[in-house]
Amino acid sequence: MNVRTVSIPGDWPTTEAQARAIQDELRTRVVLDEPGPAPGTGHVTGVDVAYDDERDLVAAAAVVLDAATLEVVEEATAVGRISFPYIPGLLAFREIPTVLAALDSLRADPGTVVCDGYGRAHPRRFGLASHLGVLTGLPSIGVAKNAFTFSYEEPGAPRGSFSPLVEGDEEVGRALRTHDGVKPVFVSVGHRVSLDNACAHTLRLTPRYRLPESTRRADALCRRVKREAAALGRAD
Repeated sequence: MNVRTVSIPGDWPTTEAQARAIQDELRTRVVLDEPGPAPGTGHVTGVDVAYDDERDLVAAAAVVLDAATLEVVEEATAVGRISFPYIPGLLAFREIPTVLAALDSLRADPGTVVCDGYGRAHPRRFGLASHLGVLTGLPSIGVAKNAFTFSYEEPGAPRGSFSPLVEGDEEVGRALRTHDGVKPVFVSVGHRVSLDNACAHTLRLTPRYRLPESTRRADALCRRVKREAAALGRAD
C-alpha cells in the first residue's frame, strides 16, 4: 500500500492562543440543521490516528465502508510529524494535517465520516469530528470511547438504549448502548448530521462489537502503518 508522507503546513498554529482563535472562527461554520445521509446508504468512512511520540510521528488511516454491507471499499493512509503540542481540548491540531492527507488520497466518495473522538461533545463544542466536517464539507460524527468531562446517567441495558450527555442544560451528545449490557459509547454531532441520525449510524456500524466497524478497521490500519513507518524511520 502506498503511504502518503505529510509535512506540517507552514501556516499551522504553534501556540494555544492561535489554535483557540481558529476553533472560534471555524466553529461558526458548523451546520447543525441537516439530518445527514440515511444510515445504511452510500459510504461511511472511519478515520483514526496512531502516535509514536518518541519518534515524533503520527500515522492516519481512512477506511471507506459500504454502509449497507460494511465491506471495505477503499483504504488510504498518511504519516507525518506531530503538528501541535499535547493540550487538552486542542488535540485535533495534532492530527488534522495527516488525517486530511489520508482523506484526500481516497478515490471513493467518503460519504459520512466517523471519528474516534468528539464533535460537539467537546469543551469548546468543536472536537475533531466538527473540525474535519467543516474543513472537508462532509457529514461527520464523533463516536468516543469515554465521556470526557460531561455527565450522563447510565442508559438502559438493552442495545439501542441511550441517555443524554450533558453540560448544564445542554445536550451535547448521547451515551449509547451498542450491545446489551456493554459499556456505552459517546456519540456527538460533528457537522451536517442530526444527533438522532448519528446514533442510528452508530448502531448500524456496530453489529458485532462495541465500537463502530469503521473505527475498528481504521484503528488497526493506522497502527500497522505507524509500526511500518517507525521501522523505516519515516515521517517528513
